Amino acid sequence: MELKIGWLYPKLMSTYGDRGNAICLQQRAVWRGIAVNLIELDRQVDATAFENIDILVGGGAQDRQQEIVMRDLQGAKAEIIRQKIEAGMPGVFTCGSPQLLGHYYEPALGKRIEGLGILDLVSKHPGPEASRCIGNVVFEVTASKLATELKAMTGQTPIVIGFENHGGRTYLGKTEALGKVIKGYGNNGEDGTEGAFYHNAIATYAHGPLLPKNPAIADWLLQTALMQKYQDKMTLRKLDDSLALQARQAMFNRLNLTSLATTL
Repeated sequence: MELKIGWLYPKLMSTYGDRGNAICLQQRAVWRGIAVNLIELDRQVDATAFENIDILVGGGAQDRQQEIVMRDLQGAKAEIIRQKIEAGMPGVFTCGSPQLLGHYYEPALGKRIEGLGILDLVSKHPGPEASRCIGNVVFEVTASKLATELKAMTGQTPIVIGFENHGGRTYLGKTEALGKVIKGYGNNGEDGTEGAFYHNAIATYAHGPLLPKNPAIADWLLQTALMQKYQDKMTLRKLDDSLALQARQAMFNRLNLTSLATTL
């Protein structure tokens, strides 16, 4: 078996260690004997490089970098991403990437950055004087399909832990929220939602990076990609995640959320 992981603009969109998500997916596949081709999707590649991707990974970026990325993503590249997400390709998009997948992002200063319109959401920065949303974030996955499948994989309520650092606030339209905030700001610090989930695409403000802190989500992405590619049911061999679980427990204890320590 083989998987092709597409890494969106690694030099422009890897703020706050988001490259760790691509590395985590690659290593957890290799440990199971799954061949992985990690493909850097940057300005130097043409649209055909996007066509055979099995999982898409996108990280965070500053406003200037987001503008550069959006200029490059026009036309054929954007259309291929749209078609693949609509067809069920799994992906994980952190911080700046969900803003690009939405309708638009309004920065604190400067012009609105138009998005791809794949996710029914908008992101707005409240202004240069507004405080950033910074700190550890914990949320329960409530997106119905993802929550059901994660619980089937782990036998537990899916709780995600990460770190958020964003000035923009995201507001959802018809797109389903990824989760419900337990601690932190989430999408906007107002409505208690965090992230978005569409088909098999995960959008979130949780850095950390996300997947090493929440290995079950990494495995869900791998398993979903394999099922999509090979059109057959897949059950991944369990790995020894004892160190990751100990790290999660330490964070839950630090945040006075000890009762959540045995989840996901």
